[in-house]
Amino acid sequence: MKPGIIQPILLITLGALWLLKSSAMLPETSTLLALLLAAAGLVLLLLDGVTKSTIVSSPLLIYSGAALYLYDHYLVRFSHTIAIGMMLLGILLLVARSDRIPDRRLPRRRKETPYSK
Repeated sequence: MKPGIIQPILLITLGALWLLKSSAMLPETSTLLALLLAAAGLVLLLLDGVTKSTIVSSPLLIYSGAALYLYDHYLVRFSHTIAIGMMLLGILLLVARSDRIPDRRLPRRRKETPYSK
């Protein structure tokens, strides 16, 4: 029986993070979190496409990352980021009500093979 792949990958990842942190090449935790939030929004939009749920959640994730970065590095007031986020959420909810935006992504069609009956 082959051992699991998770432990070696976890060790490589933790070792790389430790090396980057000890050599001062790793950005601050808040910067990493901001980048991860923005990347999650982009990946969600790319993987799921434009639907009623992703038209709201993806831009909000991207905005959350940007707001966290601005709050941490440029001392933008927290109340300002929340107020802008509320306005953005309202606009996105109004856009999501459009009939042009599908409820969910259409399922992919399976290729018909002679043996798939």
